[in-house]
Amino acid sequence: MKNLKEILINFKKKRNKIVFTNGCFDIIHLAHIMLLKKAKSLGNELVVGLNSDSSVRELKGSSRPINNELDRKKVLESIKWVDKVIIFNELTPERLIKEIKPDILIKGGDYKENEIVGADIVKNNGGEVVIYPYIPCFSTTDIINHIKGL
Repeated sequence: MKNLKEILINFKKKRNKIVFTNGCFDIIHLAHIMLLKKAKSLGNELVVGLNSDSSVRELKGSSRPINNELDRKKVLESIKWVDKVIIFNELTPERLIKEIKPDILIKGGDYKENEIVGADIVKNNGGEVVIYPYIPCFSTTDIINHIKGL
């Protein structure tokens, strides 16, 4: 991840505030867009950790992801608030968070702070954890179930 190190050094040289979020982002929906917009408003650089196809399968089951990791990455990169997308293979973004050392970690309201991987790392580095309010009926699982008629 030499490229990532160079990008982070550049961000830090500019004294930019780095915001980090992560997820599968399998089918982009309104809640994703709202969270990404809010995340960008909290800092200068928004870095998104994207679960790889293999980690999505482990987390969500063999029928997921719907879209492959490169397509999901391209979609995220096309969103104007996103500055950098990094695919990670682990089940959690803990390694990435340790490397990036974001100033702010933001997750959706379906999490409590003590459930957010990396919250302790960010806070121990003097950063902040933000929980964006949950938007009911807007999840990839909800969309898939609706398509299936469930």
